[in-house]
Amino acid sequence: MAAMGAVSPYGQLVRTAARAQISCVPRRTFTSTVTCQAQNDNATPNKKKSGFLSSMKDWVLGESKPKAAFTPVAPKREEGGLGASSIFADDVGHASGPKPSKQKKQIQDQQQQGEEDVPLEKRNKDRMQMALNPNPKAQLRWEKRVVIREIRKRGRVSKEVQIKRTERESMSKSHWFKTSVKKLGPLARQIAGKPLDEAILQMRFSKKKAAKDVLGHLEHAKNVAMVRAGMGLGAPAGTSAEPVTVTLKSGERKKINDPTSIYIQQAWVNRGPYGFGMDHRARGQINRLRPPATGISVVLKEEKTRIREWQQREADALRKRKAQLWTQLPDRKVSAQNQYYSW
Repeated sequence: MAAMGAVSPYGQLVRTAARAQISCVPRRTFTSTVTCQAQNDNATPNKKKSGFLSSMKDWVLGESKPKAAFTPVAPKREEGGLGASSIFADDVGHASGPKPSKQKKQIQDQQQQGEEDVPLEKRNKDRMQMALNPNPKAQLRWEKRVVIREIRKRGRVSKEVQIKRTERESMSKSHWFKTSVKKLGPLARQIAGKPLDEAILQMRFSKKKAAKDVLGHLEHAKNVAMVRAGMGLGAPAGTSAEPVTVTLKSGERKKINDPTSIYIQQAWVNRGPYGFGMDHRARGQINRLRPPATGISVVLKEEKTRIREWQQREADALRKRKAQLWTQLPDRKVSAQNQYYSW
């Protein structure tokens, strides 16, 4: 009964608005609605009546509603096109997006032709300055330090710098192998100090499971050393080096025919992260496994480094032997001596 006797609040709202001669806005819904205005007949004599009754009459009789003053229009959709280097350009045949005008295309062609015609030494290097020298102040500070160091030491460089200037070196670190340090350590000690080709041959016929991964890394390290550092390329054309027999630190004697051949100076093992695994046991129990990962690093150098180290050891040993020898006094006439005591 309470529901049947309830009065709709919308009718009361419209009648109140008509009596007060003010505009009212109905409750806003999810979709946007047009603002309705209730006006008096005397206020707008030339316009059509607008109110609740007029709206109902128009809806029943089917009269056309006046058009809105502003009709929103969706923006025009712009489609993109394929780039000049796209792999789908041949399949489509042409780009679907807007094409550049003929004038812009001519300007681009002229710029490309101009850049191709200008030789490399005459090009404007200011455009590439950020890539060539991103921090000019740091470059200037480094140059000053180098000049000051040269003046203080009178142009003499340290032993380490001289070795780096005259000898080649390449260090290579492998990715993580699915093995432990205990299993990979003996392989690293096996190849340390051996020529690179001999180490590759030993890993090829080794029965160890990790030897296959070490073999792949040694081949990769050899390629990197040859391409980036220029190692193992042989003596220059027209020159021939005589064989040299050196004595290693272990006392082993070795004959070196090519000073530019590569050998493994150092090889060590790096401990990597632990993985995660599950071991399913009886009675629904599960044990957690931690499979380790290990990597190997090698330092490659040329045989001329081994020759230089042998010569340095021989020179140090000779200097020590000479320091321990007894030198006899020279046989010369005794002067400024008196047969009597001075007191």
